[in-house]
Amino acid sequence: MTQPTLIRREGARLRTALGLANRSVPVLPLRAGKVPFGNCPACKDNACGGRPNMKTPGPCTCPRPCHAWAAATTDPATLTGRPWATAWAQAQAMAYHPGGAGLTVVDLDDADAVAWAHRTLPATRIVLTTRGEHWIYRGVMQSANGVRPGVDVKSAMQYARWLGPGTGTMSVLPDVVRGLLVKEETNSPRGGLVSSPPDRAAWDHRVATGCRHTERYVRTGLERGLALVRARRESGAGSQVFGVAQFIAKQHADCPGPCGLDILGQQLITTAVSVGVPEPYAARAVTNGLAGAA
Repeated sequence: MTQPTLIRREGARLRTALGLANRSVPVLPLRAGKVPFGNCPACKDNACGGRPNMKTPGPCTCPRPCHAWAAATTDPATLTGRPWATAWAQAQAMAYHPGGAGLTVVDLDDADAVAWAHRTLPATRIVLTTRGEHWIYRGVMQSANGVRPGVDVKSAMQYARWLGPGTGTMSVLPDVVRGLLVKEETNSPRGGLVSSPPDRAAWDHRVATGCRHTERYVRTGLERGLALVRARRESGAGSQVFGVAQFIAKQHADCPGPCGLDILGQQLITTAVSVGVPEPYAARAVTNGLAGAA
């Protein structure tokens, strides 16, 4: 391969990266094997504490593309700066952080998985891959591999290869995709059944005998509130969960009670924890929010 060809490829990838960054899509180069570049000596074994946008924020200010998905950026100065130049020169592909762009990628690795998606999932934007397809939805959720045979979910704290814009109109992340992760988490690695996550606890009038609202009204309001918390994966989830708890409490202020707000509160706490809020902080925010409107 000639040097001019290398330069052209490097330049093309960087131009694509800058175009995506301009549309608020965080990007990073991938080395041979389609994996991120390894950490520099100062960041090896996470000695620096990690990137501030990782689940456990750290003090890392390394200018190199260390820490995999967490290094993905929309900053043109970083992308074109000298510390990233070697990585772009050696890059064999490019990736992006779906969660950072407000997206979820359903990665379908084989023909059976693709056939399942066409039968089961709402239509959305589709990108062809070497083995299958990426189905891209608007919305963020927790990432997980192997949620069913040949299917991975890539969103928060994960990267996906950039293979082009794809075709089709992008849809909102559906419950059926979120449900894939719930089903995965209710089974132990050895296949033994374990209890469902706390956020699946049911609210109904058996626990809310003094509530004046219908079950549909309460569930709809809760799901909208949970969606607001899930959308705050990068920052602000703690404040958001307080606001949602306060809003819920106001809706029940005129009820004779009890209204089962403890169950609704637990669902809010579980969702806040799933997007990185420490559990004690989430519990305190929900408690204060429910009490503040009393």
